[in-house]
Amino acid sequence: MELKKIKDIAVLGIGDITGSALTAIFWFYLASQIEPEHYGEIHWFLGIAGIFSSIALFGSLNTLTVYTAKNIQIQSTLYVISLSASIILSLIVIIFFPSFYTLDIGLILIAYVINTLAIGDILGRKQYSTHSKYILTQKGLTLGLGLLFFYLFGYEGIIFALALSYIFFLKRIFSVFREMKVNFKLLKQKIRFITNNYLVFLTGAIGSGQIDKIIVAPLLGFAMLGNYNLALQAISIMMIFSSISYKYLLPQDATKTKNKNFKMIVILLSIIIALVGIFIGPMLVENYFTKYTDAKLAIQIMSLAIIPGTMSLIFQSEFLGNEKSKPVLIVNSVAVITLTISMIILGLNFGIIGLGISLVMANSSKVLTFLFFKNRLRYE
Repeated sequence: MELKKIKDIAVLGIGDITGSALTAIFWFYLASQIEPEHYGEIHWFLGIAGIFSSIALFGSLNTLTVYTAKNIQIQSTLYVISLSASIILSLIVIIFFPSFYTLDIGLILIAYVINTLAIGDILGRKQYSTHSKYILTQKGLTLGLGLLFFYLFGYEGIIFALALSYIFFLKRIFSVFREMKVNFKLLKQKIRFITNNYLVFLTGAIGSGQIDKIIVAPLLGFAMLGNYNLALQAISIMMIFSSISYKYLLPQDATKTKNKNFKMIVILLSIIIALVGIFIGPMLVENYFTKYTDAKLAIQIMSLAIIPGTMSLIFQSEFLGNEKSKPVLIVNSVAVITLTISMIILGLNFGIIGLGISLVMANSSKVLTFLFFKNRLRYE
């Protein structure tokens, strides 16, 4: 059993680590080639697409993973709702957000939804090697198409290239529709957990890398957003192992499989990774990203968010695996409120330092709120 666990984690890890490396190469290379304000502009539009795609995803990643793991055939029903919503919201974006990127934002909005629906089904089935193949293909296309479109059309072509990188996920969507029928009666039976989990996903997605992009640009400009996103990209890389662990743990927790020792190892590694970010991150920025001077201090501060960020993912897996989505919803809501208020106040007063502190505060608020609920459940 332990050997199988190690193999499953290794397969997940190979796909996610290699895929994240390909994505990091692309984004870091792009950052070295364009001005911080252009880098920030791209991420601002991606933030808009990310928020709208989160609104569309009634069939959230966690819901699909949990119900697929439990062999409850509700995927196709959630697919219909989420895909329909994504098309409607895409049209709204195209009509009401006129800009050069309008069509591109609409396309990548739908692409994000397709990606999440497919990955949720794959993880729920515990098909970890298939997951890695999909991730590697998409990330490889991100690098290849991204660089191709950058040199053909300039940085303005990046978002369209990213949208194209998800197109092969449609194959998985079609296979699920062929496998099972749409069943709204089943949806009605499970509506409470699905709705709560949707709100969990929505607040979590908005609070993890979306709302901050929307806030920073109007307050501090695209150049500051560019510096912030470079630091955030570094933090995302350092969170790879934590993210892999969450993908592994959620279906395991859903089927009541114990993983206490593994969870302790994940937390310990997150501490080591945070220390690496604090001491090595600024040197890398200074040597390779000379235009992004504000990102150095941001990486040091934001590295501290890795530890509570990892702990909150472990707690979230435990609660969602037991279909207790309400506490997670409250946790994510507290984090979004904390992040929004602190970014406005601290960002305006302390610039990039305030933005970094805000991320640490938001992740720490998650852990504290999770501990409150765990303690309360213990005495119920």
